Formats: sequence, structure tokens, C-alpha cells
Amino acid sequence: MRGGVTPRRMAWSLALGIVLGINPSVGLTTVVVILIAWTLGLNQVASQIGVHVVAPLHLLLFIPFIDLGIHLFHTRRLPLSRQQIEHLSHHPWRLVRNIWQWEWHALIVWGIVAAVLMPLLALYIRHALVVLMHRNRVLLRSRPALSESE
Repeated sequence: MRGGVTPRRMAWSLALGIVLGINPSVGLTTVVVILIAWTLGLNQVASQIGVHVVAPLHLLLFIPFIDLGIHLFHTRRLPLSRQQIEHLSHHPWRLVRNIWQWEWHALIVWGIVAAVLMPLLALYIRHALVVLMHRNRVLLRSRPALSESE
């Protein structure tokens, strides 16, 4: 906050990181957050903090997002038994197709959740930051005065 970042921009940066941090993809989160935060002119550090803070939640929500996608789109269940996994391993094309289908459907479910969650998170985080700034006078004095739209 001392760098002149407004509470609104900081809140949206953190919300972006948190929401993208729980998406059901694996391995792309950091790069995607960098690109989106840069495109939207948001704070890179805050967005990365948001992503990494929710990393454990990402792991907990991975299977539920896939299960919701399976339920919503009426697709095959995930192969969880050893026999099912071995059967799919002998059919690599089917395995890739099924994984892509599960992932795609999970991303659609996540997108719906993200569209609702991100503005709510940004609103609550902004409110918390404003309260924090008013309680901590050092932060308030070190940046320009807040405008009504902030």
C-alpha cells in the first residue's frame, strides 16, 4: 500500500490471484496470473500472493470441480480403481480425450464460480484494506488521499 496502490486495485489483484489459484488446471496458474494481471494493470506481487495462499485450497477443490463438471455435462466418472486406470493406460488416445473432457468441463464450472466469487472477494478485500489503512495511520499518511471512487 505504501507504493501508491489504491485499495481497489490491491483488492482486485488479490481477488484475481485467489480466484485463479483455485482453478482446476495444473501448472499454468502462475503464468496465467502474470499475463492477466499485466493485461489488466493489476499488482503482480499481490496477485501472486493470492495464488500461492490458496494453493492448498486448489488441491482440495480439484476433484470437486471435476466431479461437478461430470455431473453437469453427464460424462463418464473418473477412473479411480486400479483396473480402470490400467485399462485407460492401454488406450492412450481415449485417456487423453477423457482427461481433456474432464478438464474442460471442470474449467467451465470453475469459470461460473469465478464470475460470482471474484467481484465479491474484491469487495470484501477492499473493505478490509480500507479498515486496515484507517487503523494504521502510517499506511494512510504514506500514500495519496483516498478519493470517493476508491
